[in-house]
Order: sequence, then C-alpha cells, then structure tokens
Amino acid sequence: MQWNLKLTKILLVTIILVFMATTVKAEVDIKAESAILIEAKSGDIIHELNVDKKWYPASMTKLMTLAVVLDLLEKGQVDLNERVVTSENAASYGGAQLYLEPGEEFTLDDMLKAIIIGSANDASVAVAEHIAGSEQAFAELMNEKAKEIGALNTHFVNSHGLHDENHYTTAKDMALIGQYSLRFPKTLEYTSMQHCEFRKEPATERYSLNKLLWWYPGTDGFKTGTTSAAKRNFVGTVERDGLRLISVVMGVDEPNGHFRETMKLFNHGFANYIFKQFVAKNTVLGQIGIGKGEKDSVDVIAADNLGLSMPKGQDEGFELKLLLKPSIEAPVSKGTIAGELVITKGGSEIKRFELVTADSVQRGSFPRMLGKVLKAVFSITV
Repeated sequence: MQWNLKLTKILLVTIILVFMATTVKAEVDIKAESAILIEAKSGDIIHELNVDKKWYPASMTKLMTLAVVLDLLEKGQVDLNERVVTSENAASYGGAQLYLEPGEEFTLDDMLKAIIIGSANDASVAVAEHIAGSEQAFAELMNEKAKEIGALNTHFVNSHGLHDENHYTTAKDMALIGQYSLRFPKTLEYTSMQHCEFRKEPATERYSLNKLLWWYPGTDGFKTGTTSAAKRNFVGTVERDGLRLISVVMGVDEPNGHFRETMKLFNHGFANYIFKQFVAKNTVLGQIGIGKGEKDSVDVIAADNLGLSMPKGQDEGFELKLLLKPSIEAPVSKGTIAGELVITKGGSEIKRFELVTADSVQRGSFPRMLGKVLKAVFSITV
C-alpha cells in the first residue's frame, strides 16, 4: 500500500512536469504590435502575432537597401570599390548619420557598412542617388524587389526609413526580406560587424545598434529600426547547431524591449526545433560518367550541408534515395548539377536536394578519344 502511494506520487509529479514542459514550449507571450519567427531555409512559421498588420519599419528599411545593392553586385552592375560622392541633399539628412559633407567620398563598401552598422541616413541617401540617380528612383527598385520576393504588403518611399505615412511593411514581409537577404554572403558579413572606423580625421567610429551581437550567442544579423511613430523594431537572425532562425518584432514600446522580445522568440524556436543533417557539405555520394572527357567519371558531392529543420521529436524515420544522371558530356564545370538526393518519410517525399560535380572536366584530346575508340574496337574483335 505504501509502495503504491509512493509510485502514485511519482507518476503524478512526472505528469505535472511533462505538462509544464509542454506548456512552456507551446506558448510564448510577445509584447509587440506584431511579430514572427520563421525557420530561415524553409520559411516555416514557428510563431506569429498579427503578421499582416501594416507598420512602419523605420531603419529596418536599410536591410532592403542593402539587398538591392547586393543584388546589383551579384549581377556585375556595381563594384564595392567604386566611389560614392555625397550630394548636398544626402548631407542634409539628420537622425542617425555619418555627418557626411557635400562632395565627401567613400567607397560603396564603406557606405554600406555605415548604413548597416551606423544606420546612417545620409549614407543611405548617397548610395540611393549613386545607384539610381535619385532616392525616389531607388525606392522603386526596392518596391520591385519586394514584389519579386512576395512581400506584397510593403511599400517604400525612401532608402532609410525616416517616417512617412506611405512607407510601411509587415512582420511577415520583413521576414521574407530577411530570408531573401541571406542569399548574399555579404549580408551577414556586414550585419555581424560590431563596429567599424570610417575616418581617422576627424575620428569617426560606429558601433552596431544590434545589441544581440553582444547579448545573444549565434546572432549575426540584421537591423534595428526606431522612430517615435514606429516605436522599436528589429529584424534579426541567429544560427545554432545548423538551425537558423529569423525573427521580426515591430512596435515595441520599452527601451531594449525589441531585443527582449526577440530573445524570447529565439529561445522559443531553439526549445522546439532542431536541424537534422543528413549529409555534410562536400561529402562524395557517388560518381557520374563523363562522355568525351579527359577522364571518364567525376565525383558527385553535396554542395552544402543537406538537412531539414523540424520540431523536436519528429527527427526519426527518414529515408534517403540517390538519383544520379546516367552521364554528362564534357566539358563539365565544377558545380554542375549531376543528380538529386531525395528525402522521404513514411513513403512520402519530403524534400529534394541538388547534387553537383566536385570538379571540372575538360573535353578529351583527340589522341585520347582515338585511343578509346581503338580500345573499344579491339575489345570487340577479341
């Protein structure tokens, strides 16, 4: 009887603890006008609050300014070493700034650092004018990019985020902009910088306004935004153990509140989600035949870590299937798509990952091709 009573107490305590753990994982109370937490690769929503509510982004705008420039950089239409000359109009902008003088020059690279690290409005205008001729024309590029990536409840009228009634976005759209920006390696290079020196005379150094770079391990982006109308906003990203999360909080009304609410979102995400890696980057998964090449085959590899983010407790029962092309004709460039890795669970396809060639293969020389033909003829004759 005494043993049964003791066992019953243990079972009750266990049930209560399990219930409490489940409750803590399932709920997160975010004090903001709107908020969202997504898994960066899939875009899956982990938590949401008024995600389609239109709100003023303030200087979070500058993440889209950066994305537009980096897109042009990828296309070869701009160079980070080109000189950006400050106009009188750009130099006149107040708020957070680099105190640029009319005619003062910086490289595009330095201007982008000023925009992201120092949230410099004057640098934002200077870059917009340099790229598109006017800030209005640059804002149109921003709006075109927003539509392209599916941020359909967003409208920009400037490159910096100073208040305008017609300059707005949503938490959901801002998360999409953050997700899009990650395609450019330069994004995290800029947004992870804690400080940067811009001038020696007069000495001008700026420290990032993103305090999570110091406070929350794994943080490497993105951008704060604060005005009296927008209150405090933050779009951020963090990666731990292969799991990358993107968060947005908008309209927080307390000092450092946008960071506090963001950390609550990140804690919630890491408590409930994991990244399950199936294949490590550069792992050789097979070989594919090469027709008319200087060699007859090439290794097929994973170009990145291949895996899926998923809720904890759902990471078992996956199966992997390798699908390689029969062959590819030379010449073949390194990184050419050579097949797919298919992930299934319970008989249903979950995800396909492209696999690529590990090396380049040039077209075979005439003597090599002739030798192969003669070898084939003699082997048939024999």
